[in-house]
Amino acid sequence: MTPIEPKKKIESFQDLVVWQKSMDLVIECYQLVQRLPPNEQYGLASQIRRAAVSIPANIAEGFGRWHSKEFVHFLLIANGSLKELETHLLIGKRLGFFTSPDLAKQQVWPKKSAACWRPFERN
Repeated sequence: MTPIEPKKKIESFQDLVVWQKSMDLVIECYQLVQRLPPNEQYGLASQIRRAAVSIPANIAEGFGRWHSKEFVHFLLIANGSLKELETHLLIGKRLGFFTSPDLAKQQVWPKKSAACWRPFERN
């Protein structure tokens, strides 16, 4: 029987796994948009970067609020940004800029993060 490790106290938004994973997603998206043609750098590339950056930024901002209700509100905004990012990536795929293998990591992330958002979903 393996001993159960004590849970680390969350003292900062940087301790949140969902924030850490969303930061990784930002890096992946920045690397991905470098493949876009120059004429898309101020269009689709900008939208992808903006939506990706918004996810960890909203998680951090919500963590810094005084009330848990506000934190939940910002988590929901972050989840909306995740859906927006997913849409921009699918648009890029439909336009022929990305292939399914290109988007493999980014498409898995929303599914993996669903457990993080589930407690805050509307009934």
